Amino acid sequence: MGDLFSIQHLLLLLLIVVLIFGTKKLRNIGADLGGAVKGFKEGMTGTATAENSEEKRGLDEKTITSPVKEASTQDKTPS
Repeated sequence: MGDLFSIQHLLLLLLIVVLIFGTKKLRNIGADLGGAVKGFKEGMTGTATAENSEEKRGLDEKTITSPVKEASTQDKTPS
């Protein structure tokens, strides 16, 4: 009985996956998965580069002064 999957089974499975998704889609999935793993590792170590933390601070400041809030205060002007 041995192994559940042999090399032939794995190659056939890979061929079917490539035919279904295409190489471009698989490349995008691989890049997304790699980015997710990298982000997870950075999150687990708790180390962020200065550039990333500056970007996060910039996003936080943008959410504090959101354009929706400013637009809603302008709409309440008396007629």
